[in-house]
Amino acid sequence: MSARSPHTTALLMLLLANAFWGLSFPLIKAIITAHQQLVPESGNWFITAMTIAPRFLLGGIVIGLLARSQLADASRGEVRQGLLLGLSASLGMLFQTDGLQFTHASTSAFLTQFYAIMIPVYVAVRSRRWPRPVVWLSGVLVLAGVGILSGLNLRELHLGRGELETLISSVFFMWQILVLEHKGYAGNRVLPVTAVMFATQAIIFSVMALLTAPTLSAVLEPWTSGPWLVFTVLLTGFCTIGSFTLMNRYQPAITATEAGLLYCTEPIFTSALALFLPGLLSLWAGLTYANELLTWHLVVGGALITLANLVIQFRPARPAPA
Repeated sequence: MSARSPHTTALLMLLLANAFWGLSFPLIKAIITAHQQLVPESGNWFITAMTIAPRFLLGGIVIGLLARSQLADASRGEVRQGLLLGLSASLGMLFQTDGLQFTHASTSAFLTQFYAIMIPVYVAVRSRRWPRPVVWLSGVLVLAGVGILSGLNLRELHLGRGELETLISSVFFMWQILVLEHKGYAGNRVLPVTAVMFATQAIIFSVMALLTAPTLSAVLEPWTSGPWLVFTVLLTGFCTIGSFTLMNRYQPAITATEAGLLYCTEPIFTSALALFLPGLLSLWAGLTYANELLTWHLVVGGALITLANLVIQFRPARPAPA
C-alpha cells in the first residue's frame, strides 16, 4: 500500500481538527448552562470570557511545558506568528460572540463562513490572477450548504449590528487562515507558535473576565464545580490543544482557498454530535440541554458542503502558460 501524500495527510488531519471544533459547540453550550446555574448574576460578556479564557489558559500551560526547550530559543518569526494568530482568533471570537446577541444563530453560522468566498477574492487581488470557475463553484456550494444546514431564512436577513459584526469576525478568521499560509513563516515550529498563540488569547480573555465579573468570587466559583471542570478540560484537550495544534501544523500544506472551504465542514460535525451528545452531558451533569433532531437540513446541507470540498480537490490541473 502506497504512503499518503503530505497533501492528503494534511486534509485528513484538518478534517479531524474540524471534528474537534464540532465537539466544542455542545461542550461550550454545556459550560454556559452550568455557569448560569453556578453564577446566575453573570452577564453575557462575563460568561463568554469565563468560557474561553480557561481553555486557553490551561492549553497554554500544557503547550508551554511541552515546548519549554523550544520557547527558550524561539525565533522572532515564531513569536510574531503566534501573536498574530492569537490576536486574529481572539478578535474573531469577540465579534462573533457579540454579534450573536443581535442576530439569529442560523444567520451567524452562515455569515461566519463567508471567508470561503473572501479568501479566493483576496488571493485573486494579491496574485492579480482571477480564480478559476471551479473555485467559485465550490464557494457557492459551501455557502448554500451552510445556509441550508443552519436553517437560514433569507427573508429575515438584514445588515444590522449583529450581521455586520459577524461579517467582521469572518474577516479576522480569514486573517488567521492567511497568517498560517504566509510563506515567510514556513520554517516556524508548531509548538512555540501555538504556545504564544494560546498565551495571547489567555491574557486577552482573562483580562476581559476580570473586567466584566460581577464580583471577584464569581471568577472563582465555576472552578469549584466538577461538571464545569470536566467540560472545560475536555474543551481544552480536544477542541483547543488538539484542534489548533493540528491546524497550525497541517494547514500550511494546503492553500488558503482549500482551507477556507474545508473549515466549513465544521457545522456538519456539530450537527451530527448535537443529535446525541447534549442528552449524555445533561444526564451526567444534571443540566437541561436537549438533543437536536435529524432533519433534511443536516442531510442536504452536509451533502453540499462535502460536494464543494470534493469539487475543489478533484479539479483539473491548470494548464501551464504557453
